[in-house]
Amino acid sequence: MAHAKLMDGVYARQRHIYDLTRKYYLLGRDRAISELTPPSGGHVLEIGCGTGRNLIIAARQYPDVTFHGLDISSEMLSTARSSIAKVGLSERIRLACADAARFDAGELFGRQTFDAVLMSYTLSMIPPWDQALQKGISVLSDNGKLVFVDFWDQSGLPGWSRLVLRKWLDLFHVAPREGLGEVAHDFAMQHGRNCLFDPLYRGYACLGTIR
Repeated sequence: MAHAKLMDGVYARQRHIYDLTRKYYLLGRDRAISELTPPSGGHVLEIGCGTGRNLIIAARQYPDVTFHGLDISSEMLSTARSSIAKVGLSERIRLACADAARFDAGELFGRQTFDAVLMSYTLSMIPPWDQALQKGISVLSDNGKLVFVDFWDQSGLPGWSRLVLRKWLDLFHVAPREGLGEVAHDFAMQHGRNCLFDPLYRGYACLGTIR
């Protein structure tokens, strides 16, 4: 797939320093993890798990939950598997290489639904991002929730900082989805769910919960 090759090309080297460098501007990730609140014995899926950073933090925060992660980049998954193995969590975190907009959870993980789904700074990197969001909602259990955090419109920031940020994001094929809030609300209603949408840090990012 063309997008898989693109992502592997972008992160073949970046994956080694990804977590160190991204912690300064991928804001709100830990808050998103704290919003998951899966039930004891539950199952959580991260769509676009990258290096496994979020999965490791979440697995430690929710020690009686099983985690699953998928990513389109085999390069990022290589780092994720290594990182997860180093901290002894391979038994509780399962990984698979798949397209966020077109995956079969049953084939990948042996289950069709999850108690919580996390999408952390992935929608801004997925070309058919609306399809990926729909897919994430479709694999929720009846009482499950989807939590997403991503770049937003930066409306509360100075113009020069918005320009610099957009140019920086362009280098990594990242595009903030300014219609995300409205689309998330529409999709939630289609599935008989509610959506809470919260701009963060003067519009730098946003946090959404569909349940």
